[in-house]
Amino acid sequence: MSDPGAVLADLRAESEELDALVAGLPAERWAVPTPAEGWTVTHQIAHLAWTDRQALLSATDPDGFARAAQEAFAAPLTFVGEAAEAGARTPPAGLLAQWRAGREELQRALAERPSGEKLPWYGPPMSVASMATGRLMETWAHGQDVADALGVTRTPTARLRHVARIGVRARNFSFAAHQLTPPAEEFRVELRAPDGTVWEYGPAAAGQRVTGEVLEFCLLVTQRAHRADLPSVRAEGADAERWLEIAQAFAGPPGKGRAPSGKAATS
Repeated sequence: MSDPGAVLADLRAESEELDALVAGLPAERWAVPTPAEGWTVTHQIAHLAWTDRQALLSATDPDGFARAAQEAFAAPLTFVGEAAEAGARTPPAGLLAQWRAGREELQRALAERPSGEKLPWYGPPMSVASMATGRLMETWAHGQDVADALGVTRTPTARLRHVARIGVRARNFSFAAHQLTPPAEEFRVELRAPDGTVWEYGPAAAGQRVTGEVLEFCLLVTQRAHRADLPSVRAEGADAERWLEIAQAFAGPPGKGRAPSGKAATS
């Protein structure tokens, strides 16, 4: 089980890195389109601010979250985009202040919850560590959209281990989301980390295998790049090959993914 304190520290660091990327932008740069179709830099930060608020509600008012989730499920394909659109109407300075305040509240709320407690979410309930890991994954993924829009190349960090772990653990969900039966056997996944070490998941003798650079794997499972643009990510076995075609680390219906060479196809 992950240490909630360590995950929260990594979440803070990931958020601060993205914050530094947008804090000095002039207002007109917040309107730059990102690779997510229809979403500007403002929409990306608005989305993160909104999801932080939902996670805070989950941690502090489960009944209130249940009511909010019920409303969201009435429009399962549009509620995320509608929330981002509403948040994007806030001027950049105000939106940045809201995001900062909200994520600090979330940090405190999660730190105060018992580590084994299950918090409600839009999918299965999550532990404190899992909730923080999910927020980190989203912050990294939407931060990638912002970086791509601004022409910034980010340096991969060891925090990618959280994104990779979600991606691996979401294998069965990826199949189910596409109405496919998940493979019965575990896969072996070997990913080269930024420091050159290899992060390993699954039994060493597994017949189905995935290997590659962790950054490229994370871009794949968050659907921030098309597989054709991620040459290091390779599969051995038909089931593993199929997984890489449909992998997604995020909850909800199947994403459209990105077109080759970073052309937009999804938000």
